Amino acid sequence: MSAGSGSAPAPPFPQTPQFWVLMVNALGLGVFGAGVALLFMGLIGVGDNWYTASDTGWLGGQWWWVGVTAAAGVVVGLLRMWTHLPDKIPSLIDDLEHAHVDRRSVPGIVAVSAVSLVGGASLGPEQALGAMGGGAGGWVSRRRRLNDEDGKVNTLAGFAGAYGGLFSSTVIVVMLILEVARPGGQRMAKTLAATIVSSSVSFGIYFVVAGAFFLDAYQVPSYKFEDWQLPAGIGLGLFAAVVVTLLATVMKLAVVMFGRLKVPAVVRPLIGGVAFGVVGVILPLTMFTGSDQLKTVAESGGALGAGFLAALVVAKILTFAVSEASGFVGGPIFPTLFIGGTAGVLVHQVIPGVPLGLAFTCMLAAVPGAVISAPFALVLLAAFMTQLGALETAPVLIAVMTAFLAVESVKYVIATRRKSSPSTNRETG
Repeated sequence: MSAGSGSAPAPPFPQTPQFWVLMVNALGLGVFGAGVALLFMGLIGVGDNWYTASDTGWLGGQWWWVGVTAAAGVVVGLLRMWTHLPDKIPSLIDDLEHAHVDRRSVPGIVAVSAVSLVGGASLGPEQALGAMGGGAGGWVSRRRRLNDEDGKVNTLAGFAGAYGGLFSSTVIVVMLILEVARPGGQRMAKTLAATIVSSSVSFGIYFVVAGAFFLDAYQVPSYKFEDWQLPAGIGLGLFAAVVVTLLATVMKLAVVMFGRLKVPAVVRPLIGGVAFGVVGVILPLTMFTGSDQLKTVAESGGALGAGFLAALVVAKILTFAVSEASGFVGGPIFPTLFIGGTAGVLVHQVIPGVPLGLAFTCMLAAVPGAVISAPFALVLLAAFMTQLGALETAPVLIAVMTAFLAVESVKYVIATRRKSSPSTNRETG
């Protein structure tokens, strides 16, 4: 056989027409993502004007708030019924891991999430934005008849477009998607390029219209980096793992409790709305996503007291779990940022020798970093939100990785016991 008779090697994928189709798609998805993010965030920003908490202490809320949250629960129940939204929808993490969004559920998710966030539920906007962006990416993939690999790249580019403006950083968005979706092989390089293009376009448009959403959001005192802060990061990470374990336990209990209620499905959000509304009257800082409320905690945490801060952490865990289990729709990132940041202020209150900036930033990143298994993205997010210096990020990374590994080890032990239990039962039988 002659040397020239063999098939020619495939060209590098950037030199193929398919790659440039993905780049064009990413450009369009960035524009689309910025548009829907501006509209959705503008809608919920106007809709939550009914909430004015001049007193953020115990019983600082108004009892008429419970009427609003209950009404939101009624609307959520009716919207879920009218849009045929399933009782259990894939989480944001599931959608990212599979690079797939069920387009039939997108209208219901967006409508229910909008009412949930306006109604004060302890959830974030990222579920609805991801559904719109990822759903648009999947729709474009089908219209252009892309293969399975490129279709997933397109879907992830849609997510990046939806989040580019929200998280105020292309780097954070790209890292978040890569850590959760974990694309392998050639799809990794394609996803990297597509998400950078999409999120960059989205951020550029969003910034011109609305400015940076997260950049320098929380003002915490600066502190001098010292060697002892590195092992302190391990301790803070372990505490974050305890908080995440408590969160997971409460969420499972809430799911079981609402699942056992012998009431029509449309009534469950009403009960959930009343529940988190009552907690909101008692502790107003537990309402809504927690983004603005965490600013209050960071600014006045020294005057709130350790007992009040501990109550805030537990109450926010409860309202987050109740909101999800009762049928409200939203994402986990914003509420867990509040839980983590407040827990960090609590650490400083209990152990004053730990600088507030260190405790706040480590816990701010470690709790959501362990929940969504995206440690590096959350380190970057915490650094951008608090304007940490380069040296100060080292203990934050240690805290996040400690929390992540501790939570994953617990998951591993539980999974191992579940796998071994059937054989144990057979042997004993």
